[in-house]
Amino acid sequence: MEKEYNFKTISEYNSFNNHETLHPLVSVIDFSKAKKRTGSKMNFDLYCIFLKDVKCGDLKYGRHNYDYQEGTLVFVSPGQTIDVENKVDLYQPMGHGLVFHPDLIRGTSLGKALSEYHFFSYHTNEALHLSSKERQLILDLFEKVKSELEQSIDKHSKKLIASTVELLLNYCDRFYDRQFITRETANKGVLEHFEELLNGYFKSEKPYSIGLPSVAYCAEQLHFSANYFGDLIKKETGKTAQEFIQEKIINVAKDKIFERDRSVSEIAYELGFRYPQHFIRLFKKRVGHTPNEYRTLN
Repeated sequence: MEKEYNFKTISEYNSFNNHETLHPLVSVIDFSKAKKRTGSKMNFDLYCIFLKDVKCGDLKYGRHNYDYQEGTLVFVSPGQTIDVENKVDLYQPMGHGLVFHPDLIRGTSLGKALSEYHFFSYHTNEALHLSSKERQLILDLFEKVKSELEQSIDKHSKKLIASTVELLLNYCDRFYDRQFITRETANKGVLEHFEELLNGYFKSEKPYSIGLPSVAYCAEQLHFSANYFGDLIKKETGKTAQEFIQEKIINVAKDKIFERDRSVSEIAYELGFRYPQHFIRLFKKRVGHTPNEYRTLN
């Protein structure tokens, strides 16, 4: 029978990895201390930041397979699942991890800002690949948290640990910006595919059956998580993915408006709007005129 683990507490995950629990809400893991094991499915109610030091292969995250390389940083948030597909061969986990319970950051500045760190909902194949210098900085911050855990818990512990985790995440934000920049050529290909996807969408019957194309729909079609896709488009164009889609909608609408035999309502439905007034409102906001005014002016 396939092994499946549900990690709801730090203590449970520490036991799984042969670690002592120094704090009930946070732990720094050295995976080399864990016993050899076979693959299993792991469900997390915890936030995890995993730094893989060796290539460890055939991990599955959601529906996506990913082959971790040395120096890869992966983020997991509560409700997510990671599966090691090889359920037969023993393997020795390697690398390091920082794992914390959501309660650690409740009432802290990090708790209020965590949703801004979109990489916790990226797919694993959108992981962060670190330079040797970046890797050492992450390990230093892991060590800083570990050092604090080895102190006696007092009223300052939670605040100091949370602030260190926040600093770590801010560095990860910077490193992801670097990764977007260094992959500029590949990202331009994504933009081209995004444009092609939208062109094909509005030439098909999908606006009638699906409605307006959403960011989530486009991301899925292009094999990205919605957050990674949105961040990539923002970095490349300065516009959100939603703004990019709306710009395409307006450009297609302008062409259709010059076909005088179509009413504004017909154009709205052809574009995927359920209600023509929503189309009119968007058009006026983006163009400065209603569709009928634009038709008259041109």
